Amino acid sequence: MAKPKIASDWLAACAGCHMSLLDIDERIAEIAKLVDIRATPITDLKEPDEDGVDVGILTGAVNLTTNEEVVRRMRERCKILVAMGDCAVFGGVVAMRNLAGLEETLRRAYVESESTEGGKIPSSPELGKPTPVRAVHEIVKVDVFVPGCPPDADVIYYVLSELAQGRIPEIKGEKLHWH
Repeated sequence: MAKPKIASDWLAACAGCHMSLLDIDERIAEIAKLVDIRATPITDLKEPDEDGVDVGILTGAVNLTTNEEVVRRMRERCKILVAMGDCAVFGGVVAMRNLAGLEETLRRAYVESESTEGGKIPSSPELGKPTPVRAVHEIVKVDVFVPGCPPDADVIYYVLSELAQGRIPEIKGEKLHWH
């Protein structure tokens, strides 16, 4: 039997979820024996295989049109989609931008901050256009939600182990808390 293929990507986030993934330490070798790790932000391959993967994992919130493209591509190319971390599940800290408004937030961050001299708001087709901040499930169907900021390494290990063995993980009880 072929190993299940897993791909991940991050959107508007701090990279804490992928760092927590690395915090599973030597257990990552156990996971690597069970799955074929494909595209990730921390490998050379950056997009899920065109012919698809079994599991797609997204971290971060959607705050740009380019994020929307990444989310839709991952959903199209995976059988099971996992939203990992509070930003992907709820919008997280990134969604605080919605409270202040897009223009005000961008002006404060890029023009008015104490450390900025001669700042300007970035604009590039490569970046895409800013959108209201949303959770992944507000764009596409999500199959598994893994909350936490970031999720505990033990929970990530549990989720990956279950998915690697063809089971949908149940995130409830102690798995909703970190130690």
